[in-house]
Amino acid sequence: MSISLTEAAAQRIQRQLIERGSGLGLRLGVTTTGCSGHAYKLDYADTVEDGDVTFEAHGAKVVVSKRDLPLLDGLRVDFRREGLNEVFRFDNPNATALCGCGESFHYEGEAEAES
Repeated sequence: MSISLTEAAAQRIQRQLIERGSGLGLRLGVTTTGCSGHAYKLDYADTVEDGDVTFEAHGAKVVVSKRDLPLLDGLRVDFRREGLNEVFRFDNPNATALCGCGESFHYEGEAEAES
């Protein structure tokens, strides 16, 4: 299982933690929502709990719950400036469909992920 960060994403995570003044890294998860079924959930990771897996790249950490790993395995997280907006972008090889707004995705292996 793996999740990768681009250098730009790692730098953004590190800047956010410095501005916040605390935290271990980015907590990345999945929630059931959106027009395609799932959406990415981002928060600060202050601790690593039982059932969490930590990934590190370019000096930044991403913490993910084991229950979300089937949906996120192989995910590449990038950070981009698009016009006036700054956003994290996700390249997820498990997503079989994306919504038009790019905020949610569908995963064919739904039955395997829930068991």
